[in-house]
Amino acid sequence: MKAVVQRVKNAHVTVDDTMISHIGSGLLVLLGVQEEDTQKDVAFLVEKIINLRIFEDDKGKMNISLKDVKGELLVVSQFTLLGDCRKGRRPSFVKAASPEKARALYESFIDGAIGSGVVTKSGVFQAMMAVSLINHGPVTLLLDTRET
Repeated sequence: MKAVVQRVKNAHVTVDDTMISHIGSGLLVLLGVQEEDTQKDVAFLVEKIINLRIFEDDKGKMNISLKDVKGELLVVSQFTLLGDCRKGRRPSFVKAASPEKARALYESFIDGAIGSGVVTKSGVFQAMMAVSLINHGPVTLLLDTRET
């Protein structure tokens, strides 16, 4: 499972010119699900992301987590994170999970974050979305459960 985690002042998702999700201060997560991913990957990534100490404390040091600041989480499915561009000029997506499996693990990730007490919103699985954000910092991190 791969995730791009961005600390944001706010973010929102629009589908067909309609805003469907919006968060204030918190994290935007672009989530890609690989074929070999399991619930173990979901649990690891949820725990890692909501507890990453990437918000500033009163001394300006990144030392506080999303849970600590009571920030919000916006999760957007993005299978293109699994694109392999090493050969040729067109990405290969052979490592991406099937849509059925990806949807199940994506929804499980969202449920896990909600279950951890984090206000969590989402995009629309398999929809063409416009994602807007104001990156705070900027702070952007890449996480991959295959690299633990």
